[in-house]
Amino acid sequence: MQDVTDLAFMRVIAHYGAPDYFFTEFFRVHATSQPERHILRSIDENDTGRPVFAQLIGEDLGHLGRTATELLRHPVAGIDLNLGCPAPKVYKKNVGGGLLRDPARVGEILATLRAAVPGCFTVKMRIGFEDTAHFDRLLDLVNEHRVDLLSVHGRTVKEMYRSEVHYDFIARAVARARCPVLANGNITSAPRATAVLATTGAAGVMVGRHAIRNPFIFRQCREQFGGAPEIFRPTLADVRDYVERLYRATQTPELPERAHVNKMKKYLNFVGQSVDPAGAFLHDMRRTETEAGLFEVCDRHLLAEPGREFSPEPYPGVIARPNCETPDGASCSLDTITA
Repeated sequence: MQDVTDLAFMRVIAHYGAPDYFFTEFFRVHATSQPERHILRSIDENDTGRPVFAQLIGEDLGHLGRTATELLRHPVAGIDLNLGCPAPKVYKKNVGGGLLRDPARVGEILATLRAAVPGCFTVKMRIGFEDTAHFDRLLDLVNEHRVDLLSVHGRTVKEMYRSEVHYDFIARAVARARCPVLANGNITSAPRATAVLATTGAAGVMVGRHAIRNPFIFRQCREQFGGAPEIFRPTLADVRDYVERLYRATQTPELPERAHVNKMKKYLNFVGQSVDPAGAFLHDMRRTETEAGLFEVCDRHLLAEPGREFSPEPYPGVIARPNCETPDGASCSLDTITA
């Protein structure tokens, strides 16, 4: 997820049960771009034990090919193209989900990247921009250019994260695409993942925002998919440990304390959806300004009843802020577990 899935976050998630593989934040590709150093760290210093795919966003053919070639010099599992980002500041530049309006251009980009990537080339897309008129044509382009893995978020770009997920379109992709398809959209828990796989026939699921909320979700999915007699059920004390670990992992000498506390709020906006049904943790957490204040709130809400179960699903009406977008306005890219 943009401004989330950096090396520190990947390491923390891996501690609690890593996905089968990660995708980086997206590398922005344009005429003067070079692969961002902080994103390269999540590839070059990856010690999670899981492969990492390098995600690209852009529309210039030459520079996409150049960037893919540069990234293949690093230990990547493959190259991923973002055709799904729904943030207006992104799609207005005709990149990410904005490209779904122009299947011809998508075809040119897929041809360019397929020629540049001898190994694994993957694509993430939504089911359309404003409607699904181009959906089948886009799937045919995926086949034509021999994409190795397709991830489908079952909403249009304009639906953002607000609508119900159209899992029937993911099932259509499974039936039409010649590569494995991963289902994405509201994968909130292991039971939900199992239900989505049954509905769509997908090869696996991608999890984004709900891995911020529940870092145990990949372990739980793996247990559920494998038929384990019991699925791990984290307590609020486990969540307190996660918050502490995440705080220390993302702490750097150059980041002032208040800025770091504000950075933590970005994660805790999601975590708080499963702490209490009234949203009291979120209310108090959002008003903190210091490390001491933040952990006082955490201790008060997470250690008062440390054995109480952390809700596997978000409580109804408890809303994460700022919605589904990161501070720079970019939307979530995802991490994956296969069935």
